Amino acid sequence: MLEVEKITKIYNPGTVMEQKLFQDFSLVVEEGQFIAIVGGNGSGKTSLLNIICGTIPIESGDVRIDGESIVKRKDYQRYANMGRVYQDPSAGVCPDLTMLENLSLADNKGKPFNLTRAVNRSRIKFYQEQLQALGLGLEDKMDVKMGSLSGGQRQAVSLLMASMTPLRFLILDEHTAALDPKTAEVIMVLTNKIIREKGLTAMMVTHNLRHAAEYGDRILMMHQGTIVLDRSGEEKKKTSMEDILLMFNRISTQ
Repeated sequence: MLEVEKITKIYNPGTVMEQKLFQDFSLVVEEGQFIAIVGGNGSGKTSLLNIICGTIPIESGDVRIDGESIVKRKDYQRYANMGRVYQDPSAGVCPDLTMLENLSLADNKGKPFNLTRAVNRSRIKFYQEQLQALGLGLEDKMDVKMGSLSGGQRQAVSLLMASMTPLRFLILDEHTAALDPKTAEVIMVLTNKIIREKGLTAMMVTHNLRHAAEYGDRILMMHQGTIVLDRSGEEKKKTSMEDILLMFNRISTQ
């Protein structure tokens, strides 16, 4: 279980640009939940993910996993059991390295490289099987540089890399926003498949209200650092894109 307890986050403290985003903000994420998070710009969606991942500090409060505080852990320490996929398809990969080299780096997450070859040739068949499961024909492009692939292909590989090693949490930061509608649908299907098959706890920030309505088992809407909508289970299933849009328009005009 992931707990965010009474956190306070202030940007640019002590300046004319000071902004208090979170004030005693709390959230509990149950094991195995797939949460879709929506809200306008500046509502705190991505800041929440960054706080959980340790990318930005907080003024007060706590973030805990199974009751143990992780606030003082470095971001790389938190990523020991977290995977993250970003909005930019290039952010989660090394464009100048081949797909094989990228997969090898992801496969060695948390392990010492020492003075050995970074690419483990004995794992190539495993990588090909994982790529084949994506259904995009990438298993035959192991020696192609990641930068030569399309945005959708890179994002699919990023998903695979983020979830290749054993982990519990998958953090998705608008990971379909830079893709065309057709490719975004392919990535969402792959996302849902990976989350369900691996039994991951997932938090997905998205501006696509239809994706928020159709995927996941809980939806949060954020506004100015607060949660204004929280539905899960059967209530989430009954929530349509029109319901979300109505609520979004209502808080946008307040």
